[in-house]
Amino acid sequence: MKKFLSIPLFLLFSFVLFACSNSTKDVEKPTVELTVSAAASLNEALNEIQETFEEEYTHIDLLFNFGSSGTLQQQIHQGAPADLFFSAAEDKFDELVDEGLIDEENGIDLVGNEIVLVTPSEFPNDIQTFTDLETADTISIGTPESVPAGQYAKEMLENLGVWNSIEEKIIPAKDVRQVLTYVETGNVEAGIVYHTDALISDKVNILEKAEKGTHEPIIYPVGVLNNSANLEEALIFYEYLQSEKALEILESYGFSNLVQ
Repeated sequence: MKKFLSIPLFLLFSFVLFACSNSTKDVEKPTVELTVSAAASLNEALNEIQETFEEEYTHIDLLFNFGSSGTLQQQIHQGAPADLFFSAAEDKFDELVDEGLIDEENGIDLVGNEIVLVTPSEFPNDIQTFTDLETADTISIGTPESVPAGQYAKEMLENLGVWNSIEEKIIPAKDVRQVLTYVETGNVEAGIVYHTDALISDKVNILEKAEKGTHEPIIYPVGVLNNSANLEEALIFYEYLQSEKALEILESYGFSNLVQ
């Protein structure tokens, strides 16, 4: 009987040592910081994804660099450190692919969006549609040359035939969040922002969505930079963004799932 008990005790002791050894390895695993350059419109969604991701991958800390996709693309092109690029426009992303900074196999069109007309809820006016913008004195959109939302807005307004009549009334913004702020504070009578941005504000009225076909589809690609100093961890987050959990969070903020 004594001899029979000694075997499981030995196995138990070995198991405890093995578990402690693995636990020690996990604790000692060095923390890695990932820099994610992401479109400003992704701010709230990515901050929520960060919470769930870092709970699961405790050795990876996410650092976000939010801004207009054009500005971020230029920063990366000029050598600014980044591990992933999450763009609000395919052309900005494709430029980095063409330059060999991102491999196509490490990039994917993840989510979609829409642009909408908004006015300040605390400063009512008579604007109801995009064509009504011809009666406005001040309108804000993102700078079309660097802000995808502004590029989509200009294209849509050109197709509606109102761009030439309102161009001089445009107050350009550095990114879509600045447009939203201009509208919220009543500094402009109307603005054009992403639907996802409008949804997070209780200070604007959402009046009209741009119809399909009036502008290029709004697609958000994400990819891993080839020169990432933490390629293994960057790929982990890249895959996580495609997970059901992450996509559900993005959808809760109004983005459309392009993966499934």
